[in-house]
Amino acid sequence: METPEMVDLDWEDLGFGLVNTDFMYLAKCGPDGNFSKGEILPFGPIALSPSAGVLNYGQGLFEGLKAYRKSDGSILLFRPEENAERMKIGSERMCMSAPTVEQFVDAVKQTVLANKRWVPPTAKGSLYIRPLLIGSGAILGLAPSQEYTFIIYVSPVGNYFKEGLAPINLIIEDNFHRAAPGGTGGVKTIGNYASVLKAQTIAKEKGYSDVLYLDAVHNKYLEEVSSCNIFVVKGNSISTPSIEGTILSDITRKSVIEVAERKGYKVEERRVSVDELLDADEVFCTGTAVVVSPVGSVLYQGKRIEYNGDQGVGMVSQQLYTLLTSLQMGKYEDRMGWTMQLN
Repeated sequence: METPEMVDLDWEDLGFGLVNTDFMYLAKCGPDGNFSKGEILPFGPIALSPSAGVLNYGQGLFEGLKAYRKSDGSILLFRPEENAERMKIGSERMCMSAPTVEQFVDAVKQTVLANKRWVPPTAKGSLYIRPLLIGSGAILGLAPSQEYTFIIYVSPVGNYFKEGLAPINLIIEDNFHRAAPGGTGGVKTIGNYASVLKAQTIAKEKGYSDVLYLDAVHNKYLEEVSSCNIFVVKGNSISTPSIEGTILSDITRKSVIEVAERKGYKVEERRVSVDELLDADEVFCTGTAVVVSPVGSVLYQGKRIEYNGDQGVGMVSQQLYTLLTSLQMGKYEDRMGWTMQLN
């Protein structure tokens, strides 16, 4: 397959920042809950009333997934239907209308193909895809919006953490909390992320990569990092906090669990205490942006615990990262049925 003409970018120096691309997708729906066919438009600003529901009451959701270029030039998506299902679940919680799974996946395909010259070369990065669902209808009183807009834009990206596949350093936060039982921590609503900015900013000013949050009830069980899930390794067992309404059900998390089980690891989804983390053999994070990111150290109440010694990247982290990224980039045969090739 012939590789299309690509943009002139320094692919060796891609960070995780916005690069404006050529096109975006946009569809709207009214009170009947049915979205228009949608169209590909030049990437740029959108018109929005100051009284839009998303601006006044935070009625918005977003997703994140990636497209990868194979060595033959073709482009792969990774489990886009899972993102579509998650947006539907989130829309129910936020009283919003959502596109069907079929429309979501088709819109992703259209947007990626319209911007295919921005998909990085194999192993040089990926095209990050950001679907947005917002309450765009004008409203004054507190109520669900009467109009919703579904948008998708894309940006070529490199590593989320500047360390790349190298150990990151976390600080455990026991003052601020990301979510509480009965709240919206389990869905990908926009307000969940604004609330972590304070603690994250403080952590980064102190030299840490990110923040690991504890549960809001007991203040001793692991929840998640600002934008990714946490896994703890002890022997042949891998444990990760269970999904109980305060933790986002991430597609990368789900994929890592399935891959790890196929490799013979015992994977447990349950409450994981801070003490278990401090006694772990290895710790790593997972997420769409980070894929698999090894944790080199954590700081908890002034006590610093280091992992992996001089090895840098733990054996389990390295193994799962290699397996998952090889699947995503089409280097291994996809026996899971997870990838979707675009023409």
